[in-house]
Order: sequence, then structure tokens, then C-alpha cells
Amino acid sequence: MELQVKDGAAISVSEQIFDRSYNEGLIHQVVVAFMAGARAGTKRQLTRSEVSGGGKKPWNQKGTGRARAGTTRSPIWRTGGVTFAARPRNFEQKVNRKAYRIAMASIFSELIRRDRLVVVDSLGVTSPKTREILSLVKSLGIASGRTLMVTEAFNEHLFLGSRNVIELGYLTADTLDPVSLVGSERVVITRAALKMVEEWLS
Repeated sequence: MELQVKDGAAISVSEQIFDRSYNEGLIHQVVVAFMAGARAGTKRQLTRSEVSGGGKKPWNQKGTGRARAGTTRSPIWRTGGVTFAARPRNFEQKVNRKAYRIAMASIFSELIRRDRLVVVDSLGVTSPKTREILSLVKSLGIASGRTLMVTEAFNEHLFLGSRNVIELGYLTADTLDPVSLVGSERVVITRAALKMVEEWLS
């Protein structure tokens, strides 16, 4: 199949990758797994047996008029252990590599069907100015909405100029993720980056 490049000649891409049916269930699984993998685990807390110190009985069992105490590391004491101590939890969900690639191909196919993928020859800018980035996006006919720009190699000017605008995102082809693709109204990708994605998903 062929995709039209903005202000340029068409580019030929694989139908097996960029013309897949929309697999909503698999895409949902991959998106949830990606977001779960980004969750931070709970900070580890210490029980009374893990807190250092407290080996000596604070005072005699009888005769002081105070309550009995066997250790200063009891949960009811300041600097003591925690009764039900939290333990780190791993939220990672396993997704097979083949399933992940099929889901990404399905996302790209849906972007193409909905006219949300814009292919360009390059996304070159001369300075890291937000005004220049916005002018570049506007020249592509994109007025508003979340826009993700994708290049084949890291471009510092694009990275610095786009981070000030909440509706603009920037990634390289080798750092693409399903959440960024699904959450974007438009995906602007260079011809070279699209070929990298095609090789990765083939």
C-alpha cells in the first residue's frame, strides 16, 4: 500500500503492518500493561523485628508504676516498627513480544484509516524556539489537538521547543509507546522514522 507524504511523493509500506484490522481488546491489554509498568512500588516499611535496636528492656517489669514494656521498637512507640508494614509491589504485566507488535501495528493501521497519521520528509527546525515548532505544526494543517512528532533520530531543537506546549509531544521511532500513540489526535512522523517502525514491526 502507499501513503501520501505531505508535500512530497508517496511512500510504499507493508499492508501486513499498516493495514491490520482494529484489535481493540489487544490494544487495551497492551496500554494497560504499559501504564502498569510505569507505576512505582510502595516504599518498604519495617516491622518491629526489622527495626534496629530495642534489645534491652526499657525498665523493670514491676515497681515503676508504668505499663509493661519489653522493647522500645514496639509499634506503639515512637521510632518503633510498623504493625502492618507495607511491602514493595510489582505492578508489571507480561505481554508477549509478538502480541505487543501486533497491537502497535493495529494502532498505526487505525491512525491511517482515520487520517490521523501525517507523513513528512523531515521535521527540521533551526532553533529550539516554541514559536518555530508551532509554525511548523501549523504549516502541516494541524490547528489544534494533541500532536505527537516522531523522528528517526533525536532532535534536540524539537525536544526543547515542544516541551513548553502541553498539546505537543516528541518521541523518536525507537522510543514509541502505545499510550502516546493512542492519546494523540495527530501523529506526525518522518519518512525515515516510518521505515524504522516498519522494520521493527515486521
